[in-house]
Amino acid sequence: MATNRTFTMIKPDATQENHIGGILSMIEEGGFRIVALKKVLLTAERAGQFYEVHKERPFYGDLVKYMSSGPIVAAILEKDNAVADFRTLIGATNPAQAAEGTIRKKYAKSIEANAVHGSDSDENAQIEGNFFFGPDEQF
Repeated sequence: MATNRTFTMIKPDATQENHIGGILSMIEEGGFRIVALKKVLLTAERAGQFYEVHKERPFYGDLVKYMSSGPIVAAILEKDNAVADFRTLIGATNPAQAAEGTIRKKYAKSIEANAVHGSDSDENAQIEGNFFFGPDEQF
């Protein structure tokens, strides 16, 4: 069953390029309500914990290095059908294949530096949100 919350993270490339405001505007214009927001500099250890599911993949080390290379902005978003609607709003992982009007089409530089993360399931949205905001925080 779909929930009304999802998790996103504005990645280091987008924060370093000063796209936080533009991305947050697109999120709000897309009908999402931002219920929690924080800017964080992940340590390599913390980035590794977040992406632990990819630990055995060949790109894991580069991903951890990239995600700890500069500040990120973590957010919990609310809207009916939040996970699916947000995945549509962010667009394809490869910005060259992302639809016009999506966050990645507008702000991503490459497959690796693709501006934003979006949870891929209701279960992962809860896990990822709890990673940054804690399971006991009330929003």
